[in-house]
This record gives sequence, structure tokens and C-alpha cells, in this order.
Amino acid sequence: MKKIYTGKTKDVFQLDNGHYMLAFKDTVTGENGVFDPGANTVGLEIDGIGVQNLKMSRFFFDLLQEKGIKTHYVNIDAEKGTMEVLPAVNFGKGLEVICRLKAVGSFIRRYGDYISAGAPLDFYVEMTLKNDEKGDPLITKDGLTALGIMTEEQYESIKKQTQEITRIVAEEFSKKGLELYDIKFEFGYSKDLNQVILIDEIASGNMRVYKDGRYVDPVTLCKIFLDEQ
Repeated sequence: MKKIYTGKTKDVFQLDNGHYMLAFKDTVTGENGVFDPGANTVGLEIDGIGVQNLKMSRFFFDLLQEKGIKTHYVNIDAEKGTMEVLPAVNFGKGLEVICRLKAVGSFIRRYGDYISAGAPLDFYVEMTLKNDEKGDPLITKDGLTALGIMTEEQYESIKKQTQEITRIVAEEFSKKGLELYDIKFEFGYSKDLNQVILIDEIASGNMRVYKDGRYVDPVTLCKIFLDEQ
């Protein structure tokens, strides 16, 4: 394997078969030791969270596969903390896609004059450019197309897939008495499949989930969802 990228929460290796291997770390984003899925820095290290998140990712990727939704997922070795994936081209220098069901986090910080915390949002989708120095700036569909980062058709495909996948994730959490407030995804273009597909992971470090109106931290979320209490 050849290491090609070192990230905050994972490293990426190129495999001899043309696929890639993602090696997950026990780190989550946040600030001052407090978890925040929208933060641009590593906030804290949680022992075992990498493996737990891979188990959660495996569950959701298998479920999406059953429903006919294409992703970059090939297989996961949770015990080794690795996931084999298909190659995919990032949009621009990287793009994050957030789907919001309740107003919380940066949404409230930006728009709190117009909405109260916890107010419902109808699968609201927003996109940000991955840029730590600039604080991952928001960008519109017009901005993405004007800059040549993606086409209008690709934007609409990402938005539709984001809402569809978020509904699936939210439904599974509701079976455990959990409520999904928001979730962050990444998408890329697969030349092999000739379409836009979900990439990265579906894990506790990329979402906010509540139970009985109280926030559930990533470790507890994994335990509840994976029935490992």
C-alpha cells in the first residue's frame, strides 16, 4: 500500500488493485475538547471510536446497497479499522454536504435571528468548501457551477441522494428511540460507475443525534445503535 493522504480522522492508502484503503483514527472533530461534527480541527481522541464508527458505517453501507444506492464502499474490516473503497474524484478541493432536520450548531449561529434552536427543518441541504483556514465557507449551487466545481445536474443528484440517504439513516435511528438532527456527507464522481456517489463514512463523528431531547455523544450513540451496552 502507498500512503497518499494524512487526514484529521483518517489516512488514505492506494491499493495494488486500483482501489483505496481508508484507515480510521480514534479522533473526532471539535474545539477545546468538545465534540463538534462541523469543526475544522481535531477536538479530542476517543479510544475505540474508529472501530465503532466503521461498524456503524458497514451497517449503513450494506443497507444502502440493498436499496440500490451506489456508494464507494467495497468492504470493511472493523477490527483493523479499515475500509476498502472504489476510486472517486473529489469536487474541487473537497466538498462537505450537510442535511439538517433540526436547527442546531452552526445553523443557529448563523440564522438564530430567524429561527429558534431545535426548530424543525425539512431535510435542508447546504454545502461547504473544505478549507480549514477559511472556516469551510458555505457555497450555493450558482457558486459551484460558476466556479466549475460541478454541473447543475451533479448538484441536483447530490442533493437528492443526500435527502434520500438522510431519510434512511433517520428511520434506522428512530427504531432505537434516537432522533437525527443533522448529518454530514461527502460525495465524489466515480469514473467506474459514471455517476456521483457517496464517499467517506456514515459515522457518529459526522452527525448530531438526540434521545429524549438530550444530545447523545459519539461513544454512547455507537453503543446504543450497535446494541453494545
